[in-house]
Amino acid sequence: MSEESHPNESHMTPRKLFYLALGSVGVVYGDIGTSPLYAFREALKPVAHDGVTRFEVISLISLMIWALTIIVTIKYVLFLLRADNDGEGGTLSLLALLMKTANGHTAILMLLGLMGAALFLGDAMITPALSVLSAVEGLKLVTPSLADYIVPISVVILALLFVVQSRGTGAVAKFFGPITAVWFLVMAAAGISHISDDYGILAAFNPYYAVSFLLHEGFYGVVVLGAVFLTVTGAEALYADLGHFGRRPIQWAWFLLVFPALTLNYLGQGALVLGNPMTMSDPFYLMYPKWALLPVVILATAATIIASQAVITGAFSMVRQGINLGFLPRMEILFTSETNTGQIFVPSVNAVLFIGVIFLVLSFKTSDALATAYGISVTGAMVVTSIMAFEFVRARWNWSLPVAVIALAPLVVLEMIFLGANLLKIHDGGYIPIMIATAFTVVMWTWRRGTAILMEKTRHTDIPLTSFVSSIERKSEHSPAQVPGTAIFLTSDPESAPAALLHNLKHNHVLHDRNVILTIRTINKPRVPSHDRYRVEQISERFSRVELLFGFMESQNVSQALATLRKTGLKFDIMSTSFYLGRRKLVPDAKSGMPYWQDRLYIALANAAANPSDYFRLPANRVVELGSHVII
Repeated sequence: MSEESHPNESHMTPRKLFYLALGSVGVVYGDIGTSPLYAFREALKPVAHDGVTRFEVISLISLMIWALTIIVTIKYVLFLLRADNDGEGGTLSLLALLMKTANGHTAILMLLGLMGAALFLGDAMITPALSVLSAVEGLKLVTPSLADYIVPISVVILALLFVVQSRGTGAVAKFFGPITAVWFLVMAAAGISHISDDYGILAAFNPYYAVSFLLHEGFYGVVVLGAVFLTVTGAEALYADLGHFGRRPIQWAWFLLVFPALTLNYLGQGALVLGNPMTMSDPFYLMYPKWALLPVVILATAATIIASQAVITGAFSMVRQGINLGFLPRMEILFTSETNTGQIFVPSVNAVLFIGVIFLVLSFKTSDALATAYGISVTGAMVVTSIMAFEFVRARWNWSLPVAVIALAPLVVLEMIFLGANLLKIHDGGYIPIMIATAFTVVMWTWRRGTAILMEKTRHTDIPLTSFVSSIERKSEHSPAQVPGTAIFLTSDPESAPAALLHNLKHNHVLHDRNVILTIRTINKPRVPSHDRYRVEQISERFSRVELLFGFMESQNVSQALATLRKTGLKFDIMSTSFYLGRRKLVPDAKSGMPYWQDRLYIALANAAANPSDYFRLPANRVVELGSHVII
């Protein structure tokens, strides 16, 4: 996945468009491409208690086709891909954009954004477990004796997947698109070969069957909707990966390959069940002749691994956005490619996802059981995105309230119905994604709130920088000794004298020839051009104030960015420069703005945060840390 903004689509050559579209098939559509393994099978179960009728089979396929049409095609492919933040998509990207124009409801927007991000991270745990389990279960049809080894084989595959994350995926990523494209073609071929089993399945294109089924089935119809929604899981990746491929390649891939292949496969599964109701147990794999089963299982496993890889990579990218936007503490981020900054590895996130995924596999053991837990995180994320899109079209596209309501209310209502259907599965394991998402939301909200309280508590003791510089520049017998070199003091508040500077004066009684007050700020844009990276203000002969600006999709490599400052005339030798960092020892206070448990959580997060010198890529042998105690 490329971290660079996608190319100018108006000047995209057909060759470039083809390769980007092919790449998007593997990354963007990997998750939704594995849904046929289990979606129709799970949708049949609620209505199979007394045998499935012809009307029910056609209606289920109709529901799936129209879910793909309304939610994926209309909402995501045609509408949301246009709602971008300088070419970037995704929940946090949209949140960053809306924060610029938040009219009095910043807290609501922020909570929605955090919930959307948390639900996505929950999805990143469930998707690998469900996808790999459902693929490997095909081995039971090849050799029934392997049934007892499904879980161990799945655990080994998933363990290997997470182990190789630290090595980067660049070497194999170029095969993702072609392998997944072959997967879609194989699914389409299987579907075409079985539509002739009963051409009556083509009636599923008529929405009458979908609507009539819901009106007549009552409670069972709602339960079925929860399973039908498995058809569109992975649609959020369309939006989240917008910046990696661009709108046109993603749209071309959907209309020319993915949508037709999914539709044909579901039609084929439906026709197969109409022709032979005994195939209800596993309509996907039973579409293939026995000689093709093993190759299809291997291909399905490869497709699910690719889908899992895309979700894991998306989680890494979202966590980096969360860190840069101030929703998460700094974490160690490793770059697995020298040329592609989009290929990152976040060890702590990888460990959490790995533990969560293995726990889910060992707890649920089958894709049937895990499928009941799936859907809540996805539907929740979709509802959040639709609500935020409503604010987007009002604030950025200047749509009137009636037009926005007419356009988006039907989508929100439809997704709320899907969410309600999935919530019925809470007692069957649906509580798992809710617990995961709640935990992530609490962590992000605590970090954001705690950081704001900490800044407020330290602000009243701060000394205005200009006043401090004026007093220190006055020559007197008590002036500190001047030493050669440059001192760079990192601070989050450029208007106040950094605590590290005050501590250095208090304990060491020295001042460098040149002193730079450095603030690193993340703005609500994905990237910042190099010529807009820095702002320099000369305060006095020895003091200057520098602000480095980064986009929320960028790595904050301070050493690299400081090299560009030489163009401004602020010359210094990096080997005679010292970086001063303030390190705070946080002490909980029962009277602070947060409950005691939240204080403890914030302190634990702060203690676990990556060292600033590592995170900002500072020269390790040029960093000086000075500590202080702060009660929060």
